[in-house]
Amino acid sequence: MKVLVPVKRVVDANVKVRVKSDGTGVDLSNVKMAVNPFCEIAIEEAVRLKEAGVATEVVAVSVGGQACQEQLRTCLALGADRAILVQTDAEPQPLGIAKALKAVQEKEGAQLVIFGKQSIDGDNSQTGQMFAALTGMAQGTFASKVSVADGKVEVTREIDGGLQTVRISLPAVVTTDLRLNEPRYASLPNIMKAKKKPLDVVAPSDLGVDLTPTVKVLSVEPPSERGAGVKVGSVEELVDKLRNEAKVIA
Repeated sequence: MKVLVPVKRVVDANVKVRVKSDGTGVDLSNVKMAVNPFCEIAIEEAVRLKEAGVATEVVAVSVGGQACQEQLRTCLALGADRAILVQTDAEPQPLGIAKALKAVQEKEGAQLVIFGKQSIDGDNSQTGQMFAALTGMAQGTFASKVSVADGKVEVTREIDGGLQTVRISLPAVVTTDLRLNEPRYASLPNIMKAKKKPLDVVAPSDLGVDLTPTVKVLSVEPPSERGAGVKVGSVEELVDKLRNEAKVIA
């Protein structure tokens, strides 16, 4: 069974994001970039399936600029067998990415596609579901547990009311939640081996896909500064402030 894992290049989760002075976007100059944390979970789950003998090949794929090769090499060091970069200078958006991944899937014919449930930059949580809709594949989103057997995938989903378990037929799409697993660290020997693993670069035109953005960002603003807290002398004073100043209770 082949497993396809889409991954995204994002600002490292430990970096404090800065907004450009002109408000046109996030300042990425001299900022450390990394594999999206949820995509790391997806790679880990795919590698575990291979180690368990369920999967035979793990393919990492990314849509973006040439710099995405760095994150794909990281995925190769974490255990992926090969990687594919759909290289574009355009700012890829969820629908365009889903269309590019659909074209890759048509060539690869993966039985299981594992996405991170969302990226920590856009927080859209759209690409996996759009991909499933475009390909007509069954989907299990927000997975906290995944098991594959007899041509079926059993997915335990995290929902507002607790947990929901669904069983879907292969080929299928799964999006990973935070509690699915704990990603491993890439060892130095595996980092060195990753340099020799195949990484194919294709253009969107090779796939017959147009990645021109369809949504325009008008402005980006940092969150407002949080005011200092105050101490209250009694419950009555707290209730008064909540009612008359914060106006959060009637």
